[in-house]
Amino acid sequence: MTPPVRKLGGVTFPVLDLFAGVGGFHAALTAMGGEVVQAAEIDDAASAVYERTWGLRPDRDVVDLASDPATKVKPHSLLAGGFPCQPFSKSGRQLGISEERGRLFDHVVKILQVHTPPVVALENVRNIAGPRQRHVWRHVVDSLRSVGYATPDEPTVFSPHLLPPWLGGGPQARDRVHILGTYVGRAQAARLRPEPVVRRRPVDGWDPRKWDITELLEPDHTIDGVQRLRLTTDEQQWVDVWNDLLDRLGDVELPGFPLWSTYWHDGAVVDSTAPGWKQAFEAKNIAFYNDNRRAVRAWLHRQETRLRGFPASRQKLEWQAQDSPRDLRACLLQFRPSGIRAKKPTYAPALVAMNQTPVIGPRGRRLSPVEAARLQGFDDNLAFDGQADTQAYKQLGNAVHVGTMFYVVREHVLRDAAHIAAQPGGSLLVESVRAAPQAHVPSWWQRATIQRAG
Repeated sequence: MTPPVRKLGGVTFPVLDLFAGVGGFHAALTAMGGEVVQAAEIDDAASAVYERTWGLRPDRDVVDLASDPATKVKPHSLLAGGFPCQPFSKSGRQLGISEERGRLFDHVVKILQVHTPPVVALENVRNIAGPRQRHVWRHVVDSLRSVGYATPDEPTVFSPHLLPPWLGGGPQARDRVHILGTYVGRAQAARLRPEPVVRRRPVDGWDPRKWDITELLEPDHTIDGVQRLRLTTDEQQWVDVWNDLLDRLGDVELPGFPLWSTYWHDGAVVDSTAPGWKQAFEAKNIAFYNDNRRAVRAWLHRQETRLRGFPASRQKLEWQAQDSPRDLRACLLQFRPSGIRAKKPTYAPALVAMNQTPVIGPRGRRLSPVEAARLQGFDDNLAFDGQADTQAYKQLGNAVHVGTMFYVVREHVLRDAAHIAAQPGGSLLVESVRAAPQAHVPSWWQRATIQRAG
């Protein structure tokens, strides 16, 4: 039987935190009354942040734990983990379970088979249930059912920008698949087909366009070494050159397709040997040039020497800021391999574990690591302790969003309360979640709300 964990004179439920990163699950599940009794994280830098922040040193290897779960894994009522997403991500090679990291899920199943905690809560990129990975999704669902967990056929997809601030949401479009299961035994698991616990739509009447990412920013003067976050000379030049075009185009409606300046010249033709999608973009860019020839040629006459000295990806612009002022310095920017992307400063694109940290145009700088942590729903308590910014951004790009995870797990436990309470340790889990706050709202957001009201 799973023993209760005693903490601060109360009783709470024990959690196993696998692929723990810097502690997104830890923050969410302890906020609803759990205690992480064991964690595992293979990345030494992330593990060090986890230990400094949460006071628990993670084991290093999930594979080792799964080699003998009965003796190496502590009893727990909830198993959580964001198992490696790179094998399934669109930004990777999408090798799925054919890649070694993609098979780490099977080690989670081995632990579940031995310990049968009442609830399992896993997270991964949306692409794990995409067209190219349907066999992976089927493997995940069938494996969980084979060890007794009722789980939906359909993936539970959700994003923090769909959740209002008072329920722990955040200004980030980060679609993730939440894989939730309740232990019911193999016979029932083979028969039950629960619906996804949440749907991909705004919650509680929230309008995601009301987000304002600038509300999570630190004052520049309070950031140590803020100069390191500023746009470089080259980046400022990229912005200035493209701003010149936006100014010259005046009231011309900017298209939704990427602007590829290499096709802006007389006599440009579509490359018939290119893939169909690329031919379509080439044709649209040639038409855009012909429709706006005077403004574009005037821009090229002034800027072409500088423009053609840019990296190829910086000779492209993706305007996704709709009716925002025609000024990149008023936008949220990302310098992506596909081009310079400009969006309204409402909510950010998903943080990724690579150097595409959003640039806040009005501030002329990137998000700080503290601000990136806020974007992921953390309080200002992550102990980065002087590690390189690139490490922090990588760790946060791999993290789960705290408020979203709190919301999704809470909804799951409340919906399946009867099944969960019937399992050893399950009634304690249900009682803890019912007694917890309705949402995990970071303290920095509460302070910002009070300041606005005052």
